[in-house]
Amino acid sequence: MAKTKNDRPKIKNKPVDFILVITVLIMLALGIVMVLSASSPSALSRTGKSYQYVKTQAFSAILGLALMAIISKIDYKVYKKFDKIAYFGALFLLGAVMIPGLGLESGGARRWIDLKFITFQPSEVAKIALVIFYATYLTNNREKIGKLWNGFLEPMLYLVPVIAILIGCQSHLSATILIVLIISIMMLMAGSKLRYFLTFGSIAVARRRRNTLCTC
Repeated sequence: MAKTKNDRPKIKNKPVDFILVITVLIMLALGIVMVLSASSPSALSRTGKSYQYVKTQAFSAILGLALMAIISKIDYKVYKKFDKIAYFGALFLLGAVMIPGLGLESGGARRWIDLKFITFQPSEVAKIALVIFYATYLTNNREKIGKLWNGFLEPMLYLVPVIAILIGCQSHLSATILIVLIISIMMLMAGSKLRYFLTFGSIAVARRRRNTLCTC
């Protein structure tokens, strides 16, 4: 017997997280106002248009909102299939700033990739890629997260090449701190023990102080 229209399963759209959307909109609005306040004089002197930079910022914000709406329709489980691609892709992009003609140097640091039609910081892409990778890792090892190896040492080992490239090649300390903070919060939320972070953090601080005293 053929199913009627009423018997067919209805596809329900996922509920919108209005708090998250409003928070993003407020942050975007504040960012645009800050760009307008800070860049208006320099934009006028360089381009002859006071609103040149803020227009670019506003366009980027609109584009970002459109992409956010599109990506929100994709089932997050799809991203699990690309965890390793995301990780090694992030490493490649971070290291690509050292390729002559591709990496762009500014202020004595190489943190940008210039594709002629677009210029971007690979560290921003790496943040998203690493979230995908670590979310998959923590999900696959959720029963072992309380252990020292799976819950701390192995995840931190994956961060070593990322930190090495960010610090050694890009001199990008702020991005390094932010990435480590994001991953650490993810690990703690997944069930990693706080004492691991406190213990190894204390050891790192103690060694840092000892090296400083030895230098003096």
